[in-house]
Amino acid sequence: MTDKVLAAVRTAPGVTSLQEFPMPDVPADGALVKVEVAGICGTDVKMYSKPPFADPVIMGHENIGVIVKAGKDFVVRQGFDEGDRVFIEHYVPCRRCEWCNIGQYRHCEATDWRTNPDARRYGYTSAANPYHLWGGFAQYLYVPWNAVLHRVPSNVSPELAGVVTPMSNGVEWALFDAGVGYDSKVLIQGPGQQGLSQVVACKQAGASLVIVTGTSRDAARLELALKLGADHVVDVSVDDPRAAVRDLTNGIGVDVILDCTAGAGTTPVLLGIDVLKRRGGTMVLQGEMAAFPDFPIKTVTEKAITIKSARGHSWKACELALAQLASKRFPLELLSTHSFGLNEVDRAIKAVGGSADEGVVHVSLLPWGGE
Repeated sequence: MTDKVLAAVRTAPGVTSLQEFPMPDVPADGALVKVEVAGICGTDVKMYSKPPFADPVIMGHENIGVIVKAGKDFVVRQGFDEGDRVFIEHYVPCRRCEWCNIGQYRHCEATDWRTNPDARRYGYTSAANPYHLWGGFAQYLYVPWNAVLHRVPSNVSPELAGVVTPMSNGVEWALFDAGVGYDSKVLIQGPGQQGLSQVVACKQAGASLVIVTGTSRDAARLELALKLGADHVVDVSVDDPRAAVRDLTNGIGVDVILDCTAGAGTTPVLLGIDVLKRRGGTMVLQGEMAAFPDFPIKTVTEKAITIKSARGHSWKACELALAQLASKRFPLELLSTHSFGLNEVDRAIKAVGGSADEGVVHVSLLPWGGE
């Protein structure tokens, strides 16, 4: 093991430079992971072009790697040792607050960069902070005692394991938040990596009808949705999605809307409210919407619609996602479409953003190239 670590550092909006950091001294309650794969998602695209703060950051929050050094206290606390392949969640919670004690550590103040300038979260924390290696776009990652780790099943390759974050989000939002189960009828809006992961989660849970909408630009992704188990896809650039849902549900509507359009405005939400069944449907929203003038609250209350926000994932969702990957029931390797080396971070992020390369669903950053 060398005494230097190579990392891609975001130094300004849309600017990355390769830098070397000293190999950290690992304390008794810490560990060091050799990063094999760092997944890239739409959040990275936003954080790259419009960083929330000016500090240098090693991005990368969907991280898979092997523990190469572990302190004795870390081994006792975590139950992981050197040689173990792990998925490291991006949250680094305090493990003491109310949120942590009820298992909702993703809401812990210690890992919430939006409200806590000293928060620890992989892919978001300043590289100037102690141990420096707080992101997966680096050869190694520092792991403290309070990080959240999962064991990667032995029959799951590192690159396949790289899709566990969107898969766990799919499980969390579809199963836990929306309550999708046996005979559920679901409309998934947006065939990106989150939407496609939810196709799998819904079919695994027993949904009898899964409809996925996208645009003509999403033709390849809509085709992939069918391969992953979707029953019908609708190109909203060509066909009326309201009419399609009515026809496919005999005019009744769907039980659940999973909106994964991430910033497409109010149109998908209004569509969802329209096509939910007459009473008691659920809508889970992902993405940011600054304002919603003339929100149809009367329709929402009359139809008894439940609206929930999609926010991260739980420990259980990650475990189920890993089990799904290990089951080989669905061809989830099709989600991982592109991979890039550490010197191609800029291109990799732009590929996810749609400004470079074609047919992109999920991108893997490989810090060690082809090693």
